[in-house]
Amino acid sequence: MKLRVDTSDNFATKITFLKEGKIIDQIVKKREKRSQVVLEAISELLSSKNLKITDVDELEVCLGHGSFTGLRVGVTIANTLQFLLEIPLNGVVGPVEPVYE
Repeated sequence: MKLRVDTSDNFATKITFLKEGKIIDQIVKKREKRSQVVLEAISELLSSKNLKITDVDELEVCLGHGSFTGLRVGVTIANTLQFLLEIPLNGVVGPVEPVYE
């Protein structure tokens, strides 16, 4: 299962689970303080699917376009999770619109 962290939008943080390029589930938090909602959203998404963070086998983070601070939050969290879980991490640029399952 792939976890995508997208903090590129100034007013919404998107945390998405994907499998084979298709969205399984997504949480969108519409608050400006991304640093305060990213981990909360990841936890909520995991709980809603009865999963643990160790069930994530790949990470993806949006690298832009967006504010420097917002992108920095997403990249830092993704890098930390990649280091702790020892799983692949890829960056994507611009809005990505995968197909819903």
